[in-house]
Amino acid sequence: MAAKPTFYEFFAGGGMARAGLGQGWTCLFANDFDARKAESYRRNWGGEALHVGDVAKITTDQLPGCADLVWASFPCQDLSLAGNGAGLKGARSGTFWPFWELMKGLRAEGRAPATIVLENVCGALTSHGGKDFESICEALAGEGYKFGALVIDAALFLPQSRPRLFIVAVRGDGLVPKSLAAPAGHCMEQPTTRSRSRDAVLDGVASLALTERSPFFTRALTAAFERLPDHLKANWLWWRLPQPLPRNASLADVIEGTPKGVCWHDAAKTQRLLCMMSDVNLAKVEEAKRAGRRMVGTLYRRTRYENGEKIQRAEARFDDIAGCLRTPAGGSSRQFVLVVEKGRVRSRLISARETARLMGLPDDYVLPERYNEAYHLTGDGVVVPAVAHIAAHLIEPLLSSGFVRAAA
Repeated sequence: MAAKPTFYEFFAGGGMARAGLGQGWTCLFANDFDARKAESYRRNWGGEALHVGDVAKITTDQLPGCADLVWASFPCQDLSLAGNGAGLKGARSGTFWPFWELMKGLRAEGRAPATIVLENVCGALTSHGGKDFESICEALAGEGYKFGALVIDAALFLPQSRPRLFIVAVRGDGLVPKSLAAPAGHCMEQPTTRSRSRDAVLDGVASLALTERSPFFTRALTAAFERLPDHLKANWLWWRLPQPLPRNASLADVIEGTPKGVCWHDAAKTQRLLCMMSDVNLAKVEEAKRAGRRMVGTLYRRTRYENGEKIQRAEARFDDIAGCLRTPAGGSSRQFVLVVEKGRVRSRLISARETARLMGLPDDYVLPERYNEAYHLTGDGVVVPAVAHIAAHLIEPLLSSGFVRAAA
């Protein structure tokens, strides 16, 4: 590609999709409703392309040029398994629809983006019995896009458990190489880090077999595909995304000894967390003590039902992976750090910088000064190396392969 490819970034937050795309891309337009997140975007990327405001009030006149890519990590609250179940009819996740009206408007003007990536929680696959996922696919197909989906866990790149759904769509007037995707009627062995050039497309094999060959095609995803009506399956693509190289970052690499903005708990506060643990979780702590080395883990406080009563429990993990970062809405959603060394247990809140590292942001990324604002920014974001992986192995090869690229 001679010129840099271009993109719009909707629901941009602090610009984590932009971070993942990197300097090889040009941002034409970015939007977020949250003024505090927008301030972080400005501090890190400048404000030339940024529009702060309701996506429903944006018009196509405000969208310059013709983008090669539109990235939209639209709100997940109504689609999350922990949410209110409103789905795409909810006030937050329902902002997908005004965003999509903009995409329809661009197509009507002859400016349909070459590629679109939609990112959300995996609950989008099952919300309303799969009807919300079907509605998204129907919207894409209605505007002439072919599409497929991937479930990518941040743990492939970073020490955080964070599976997310990525729907990757391409304009139907482009020819997608077999090396990048296979249609719905085919089953495909995914390339691995040891064999990325193999183009194995096997006819006549059930699509569910894909779950045996790729970490990106989960049972939930293949079940969601099987529920789609035939006219949407006809637009489906199974993307050939190679597995990344094995992760070399450990949780201990992320955790700081003297973090900024948070303090280690005193012994009494740590003991209160231990007293909130079930026997199973206490056993994890005891096993960490017996390891004979420094063990770093994380902890969440959760409300559980036991014998018909609500009980707040502290649940720990020492598997070298942090729990999924969540937007803080009260103290129980904040993640804690546990360090066990020489028989001693220490605890504290995870720091803002540590949450940024768990999202793949570099240490020179400027975070909000207030802890909750920084946690909200990172917990609501998209994992940077997951964006980079999709861009490097799907979007950029598509744009450089003879697939129809957006007009300059």
